Amino acid sequence: MQETRRDIFQAIADPTRRAIITLIAVNAMTPNALAEHFDTSRQAVSKHLKILTECELVSTKQEGREIYYHLELHKMKQIDKWLEQFRKLWENRFNELDKILLTIKNTSK
Repeated sequence: MQETRRDIFQAIADPTRRAIITLIAVNAMTPNALAEHFDTSRQAVSKHLKILTECELVSTKQEGREIYYHLELHKMKQIDKWLEQFRKLWENRFNELDKILLTIKNTSK
């Protein structure tokens, strides 16, 4: 059976999955440990983890009987790269706005 690959932006669209990413960014966690942070069932958290795993934002590591979920930083860099185009656009617009405000300030003196 072929595994479905999801888009990383689909994965981060959900606030619960973003919260999971935030939690495991610092420290790998088990599904049970993650579920303690949410008002939802462990099964619901597992479904979110499945989506995050399918898009390769998280990976698993078996340690004894426990499975730990780790954040895949290279995938986060893919998101950052996409956002960079907008960051540059915003910075350019803010710089232009600063110039206009400075011009207005200087002409009103």
